[in-house]
Amino acid sequence: MQSGNDFTHFGPDGRAKMVDVGDKSVSHRTARAGARVLVSEETFALIRGGGMKKGDVLAAAQIAGIMGAKRTPDLIPMCHPVVINGVDFSLSLCEEDHAVEIEAAVSCDGRTGVEMEALTAVSVAALTVYDMCKAVQKDIKITDIRLLDKTGGVHGDYHAEGQK
Repeated sequence: MQSGNDFTHFGPDGRAKMVDVGDKSVSHRTARAGARVLVSEETFALIRGGGMKKGDVLAAAQIAGIMGAKRTPDLIPMCHPVVINGVDFSLSLCEEDHAVEIEAAVSCDGRTGVEMEALTAVSVAALTVYDMCKAVQKDIKITDIRLLDKTGGVHGDYHAEGQK
């Protein structure tokens, strides 16, 4: 068994490997991640009012985020394919910061967690917001991509500070 500080994706020869999870027990696992997209007041108004030429920014970002969660092992080299039970996605507008707040919760019953799926979901959604808005603003900022919490597995539960 690896200790918490060992890098499990490298063999004794230093070459990359995919971790063998075959001996792990199947358990219910969840992960929730978040991200923010900071835009100008004008861009924010266009998002809120549905005025972007490419269409509904939040609807496109939600669909893209769900697709991102499903395609995570195609994008992250050492990520195991996981049968996802579901992806719960939320996008909200923060008027004060002119921000799109993104959250994704992913669950599965498997031998490995879904943290990467949740993180990929919010990242792809944030990139989609950028893509939908880049014609009107070039200096959009994607920030605060982070794991908010996870449950299940041998390493136990994790809750980012201030989360529960």
